[in-house]
Order: sequence, then structure tokens, then C-alpha cells
Amino acid sequence: MDIKITPSRLKGNVDIPSSKSVAHRALICAALAQGHSDISGINYSKDIEATINAMSALGAGFAVGQHDGMTQHVMGINGGLPEKAVIDCNESGSTLRFIIPVAAALGVETEFHGRGRLPQRPIDIYIRELGKHGITFDYHNTMPFTMSGQLKSGVYEIEGNVSSQFITGLLFVLSLLDGDSEIVLTSHLESRPYVDITIDVMKRFGVTVDETENGFRVKGNQVYRPHSEKIEGDYSQAAFFYVANTLGSSVTIGNLNPDSVQGDKKVLDIIESMCYNGNIRSFRADCSDIPDLVPVLAVLASFGSEESVIYNAERLKIKESNRLETTAALINNIGGNAEVTNDGLIIRPTHTMHGGTVDSYGDHRIVMAAAVAATRTDGHVIIKGAEAVEKSYPDFFKDYKKLGGKINVISLE
Repeated sequence: MDIKITPSRLKGNVDIPSSKSVAHRALICAALAQGHSDISGINYSKDIEATINAMSALGAGFAVGQHDGMTQHVMGINGGLPEKAVIDCNESGSTLRFIIPVAAALGVETEFHGRGRLPQRPIDIYIRELGKHGITFDYHNTMPFTMSGQLKSGVYEIEGNVSSQFITGLLFVLSLLDGDSEIVLTSHLESRPYVDITIDVMKRFGVTVDETENGFRVKGNQVYRPHSEKIEGDYSQAAFFYVANTLGSSVTIGNLNPDSVQGDKKVLDIIESMCYNGNIRSFRADCSDIPDLVPVLAVLASFGSEESVIYNAERLKIKESNRLETTAALINNIGGNAEVTNDGLIIRPTHTMHGGTVDSYGDHRIVMAAAVAATRTDGHVIIKGAEAVEKSYPDFFKDYKKLGGKINVISLE
């Protein structure tokens, strides 16, 4: 679907959809609990549906609550495991990297499928480390692939600078194994806030993790307890509206937890540091812990007073798109000036952006960042492949229009 946005400021109230990061984790913990949990306030997306379907394939029960459709009644896995499971992760890297260790700990032979760029996203760390602890992979650098065996406790040596998703995946299941385990980080842990979210959610389900000097220690034979909760709003999605406000819109943003451990809450600190007496200044942002903010921060920087720098974001090259290249293309195609570096971006303000055509490259965050930029361009912004928002925020354009955004669909292909 291609759309054309006519520049206009946004105004009104919006409730931010639930945190995809928290929802993934809560649904997995509920599925591993021995009993019934209610997870409410879920805003569905293709990624969340992939995780629900994955845990269903491994033996958990899910039923949608009838009163609002935003609650999942979850019956945890309690025996009766399938002999073999087939899991379609769609394009969700979180689903893939979280569920591989889950299936391994349950001892279920599993075939994994995926789409888009997911088959090219690396899982080498799992092949190496799980391979040392009882798991066999039939993997040929793409999908589908299969894995089998029974995961064993022990010491897992994991690089921290590839993806925190590997750490999260292991934390979920080491507690279920016979014997204690340890994750030893062999490099600095990037995206640490996502691991904090994991540990926080696990604790609410009764499973604890101890931090060590160079990683984490997890006691074995722990039990996930049933627990019901409402998922808090997602700061990575709220960031788009916070930036829109900084660029002149007036949106009241609701459904957020001010005490959240979400790393993307840092957008508030960045905006506060940039804005002074109504002027937008420049910034230097280490995005190793906040990679999802990069596209919209690049839009914000384009309207600053001086050159801004985003660094420590090299991992964005293996997201839904090469997000450094596609973010730079977004900025440059609508009249900005962004340069890709080895690990980030340099954004030089042009003070005016004339509009133009942006290719989403199938990346939801490129679409939403372009829509925010369109609130301040001098001309129309055409976004090709705008349906990519379905990955994380299917109602984004519904909310955008409700706030006064002017959108016309120009092609459904």
C-alpha cells in the first residue's frame, strides 16, 4: 500500500499501544507457568501473533477474552508436549530468538520458518552454545531449519554486542533445567534495557535471575507461577508522537508507565537535552541500548540547529531493513542530509524539507518516522509499502488520522 501525506500538525489524544517487548515476554512466561494467567491490554501485531502461535505449537493454550479482544487467557504448558512442532516466526526476530531456547529446554524437535529478512538474521550463537549443551541443528544459513535434543544446564558464553535477544532467550529457560547455569558475557552487553525488561517480567512470574560481575547466574528447577497483568504502553511507539510534538504538533500521550524500565523511555531525556527556549539543538546519541529510536531521532535531528551524530548502532544493519541505509534514504529523499557511517549516522540540518518519496523497504519504523517527518515538510510525502506498520503498530495510521494527519491511499498494491 502506497500513501500520500499532506503536511499538517497533529493535535489530540492518543493511547499508545502496549509494549511489544513486554507483551512477548509476558506471554512466554505465562505459557511456561503451570496454570492459568490473564494477559490483558494487548495490542495485536504480526510479531505478537507469531509468539502466541509459537507457544501454542509447543503446547500452551491461548483464548482471546470476549469482552475486549485485548486479553489472552493463557493455560501454561503442563505435560502433553508435541513430538514435533512447526513454528512460523513470520518476520519476528524476537519470536525466533526467544523460542529456540524454549523448544530446546522442552526437548521438542522443532522446524522454524520465517519471512522477509528473518532467514538471514544470524543465530550462530545458539548453534554454537546450544550445540555444546545437547542440541543439534540442521541449519544451512537460512530458513526453514530444524533443531532437536534436550537442553542441559551449564555455562553459556555469549557475545553481548550482537543482540540482547540471545540473552533473553536463555534467561527464559535456564531456570527450568536440572542444575544451575551461568551466562558469561564475552563482550559488552548492548541493548541492556531489553534484558532488564526480561528479568523484570520473569520476576513477576516467580522466577529470579542473579547478576554476576560478567553476566548472569540462574538457579535450576525453578517454577513459573501463574500471574495476570496488563501490558504497559510502548515507549518505542510513543517516541514517534513525542518527536512530532517537538516538531510542532500537540499530542497528549497516554497509556504509559512513568516508572517503566523500557530503554526507549530515553527519548524523553534526549528531547529535553535538545530543546531550549523553543529551539531544537543538536545531539550526540549512543544508540547501543536504544536502536529502535534511530529512525525517528534522525528525523528530529534534521530540524536541529547543528550537526547531530548517532553512533554505536551498527546492529541496525540486520534489522527488518539495513536500517542505517534506509533511515539515511528516508531523510535524503525528502530534502534532508544524512550520511551513513560505520556504526551510525551524521545528520546535518537543512532547515527545510521539501517532501518526496520514501520506500519503506518493509520496515515499520521507517514508515512511522516518515509520517512524523511529513508533519514538517513543505510538500507531500509519499510512502511506499506503508502496510509495514502492521508488524508492530497496525493502528498507527488510524491514530495518525484521528490526530488530524492528512492521508490518501494512492495504491493498494
